Amino acid sequence: MKILFTFLAFFFISIGFGQNTTKLSVSVSDEYKDKTKAAVVLSIHTGENGITAIAKNGRKDYVFDLFDHNLNLLHSEVVPKENNEFYVGDLFFGNTMKIFTVDSPKRDERVVYCHTINLDTKEYNSTKLFSTTVEKKGALFGSRKDHRTNFAVSPNGEYFAIATDDTRKNLNSYTIQVFDANTENLVYKQSYQKSAKRFYVHNDLHVDNAGDAYSIGKLYQNGTRQVKLFTGDANYDIVLNKVSADNTTELLIRLEDQHIQNLNIEETNNQLHLVGFFSEMNVHRLKGICNFIIDTEAVAIADTKSHSLPTQVYQDLYGENRAERLSKNGKELIRFIMDHTLTDSQGNIYLIAEKFYTTTNTVNNGSGGVTMQTVYHYDDIIIIKLLEDGNLDWGRSILKKDEIPSYNAFLKNDELHILLNSGKNLAEKRDGRTKVKRNFLEATALYDIAYTQSGEVSYNKIHDNQGNGYFHPFFGSFQDGRFIMMSGGKWQKFMILE
Repeated sequence: MKILFTFLAFFFISIGFGQNTTKLSVSVSDEYKDKTKAAVVLSIHTGENGITAIAKNGRKDYVFDLFDHNLNLLHSEVVPKENNEFYVGDLFFGNTMKIFTVDSPKRDERVVYCHTINLDTKEYNSTKLFSTTVEKKGALFGSRKDHRTNFAVSPNGEYFAIATDDTRKNLNSYTIQVFDANTENLVYKQSYQKSAKRFYVHNDLHVDNAGDAYSIGKLYQNGTRQVKLFTGDANYDIVLNKVSADNTTELLIRLEDQHIQNLNIEETNNQLHLVGFFSEMNVHRLKGICNFIIDTEAVAIADTKSHSLPTQVYQDLYGENRAERLSKNGKELIRFIMDHTLTDSQGNIYLIAEKFYTTTNTVNNGSGGVTMQTVYHYDDIIIIKLLEDGNLDWGRSILKKDEIPSYNAFLKNDELHILLNSGKNLAEKRDGRTKVKRNFLEATALYDIAYTQSGEVSYNKIHDNQGNGYFHPFFGSFQDGRFIMMSGGKWQKFMILE
């Protein structure tokens, strides 16, 4: 009985936490029925004219829905798709949404299409961008997990670029094609990193206002192992490829006792920053933050910044008592993947990464045997703020457990907001840390975890989930001061945060 009373006392203490009110104003639209039965949301964006476009993937078609500022349905376009056609990426700029798909009419043929809907005119059109051949059911866009990094639009909205893999049995080859964003006509096509010996893995793509494209990735020195045998040194160089209509230029970034999983390209104040995490052990670990500032005219490194993880990152994850020791000993975190790089109005850059890994367990298959089941883990989140000059400002963490991708991030008035679903009542641990987790049989709620410009955090409940009032920030979109997300089910609603 004493144990029961102790548990209940802890429970009632925990349910009083996390009830702060978000600074964001919250409104919910009326329900509307999704007649298309398109289960998967591909993209949500709000245009400069206030119209919100949603692209969805059905079993036999793609669906484009347009909503006005008050999220009343204006127009719906249902587009049949081919049997072997699948989505590979999307871009949004101005008042235009582009969805890119690949069709496989033959075993060795790939056709890339661009589906465009104009939010001003509500007109839809489809363009065949190019076709090519592949070997042995090869993929044009490498890892399907990273396919979104193969498409980029210039800041002025005049060009978009597509990076593809054209690797053959005895030749590694890669191609960038740049198109006029308005006419979708090809501006130029260039191959790069052609080699019979060295293998290249593309990480991120950027195109500037002049139409020059930049591909950042790993160039392996021997084979495709991450590390060299016996020495444990990195078996790759980071390489930045600048591709233009006339030529290609490469910049090797050689690593000294460092391992980098990948680098993202972020443009701020007319400079390119290659930002990511580094480790002194292997690519799956994280010791600090690296930032290579690029002189794009000379295609050279103008400056290099590297920073160990701030102690506060460890404090949020492990508590104050362990944090100082872990930070002092250079404790490396593991399995973090960078999801977002955001730039505020001052040119400061935010890096946001989530801990992701899988485990397996056995379940009864109903026939007296067992089946292996894969469990996905989407756990802790790390937030790093870099100043405009590349120096470290602060770092924080969110102690989190989840089994589905659930969060999204945006900047409003230069303050960071992390939106996610968790247990209805967040619990505060004895050392003051907050754990974001849903307990067994616990109801869920939507939270806004907000950070000031100086890194102070508040946990704010937005909404208690029930029925079809479960909103999905992972598929949401932020534009012109408003974040919009949808609920699930046949009868759907929108939530607007502004």
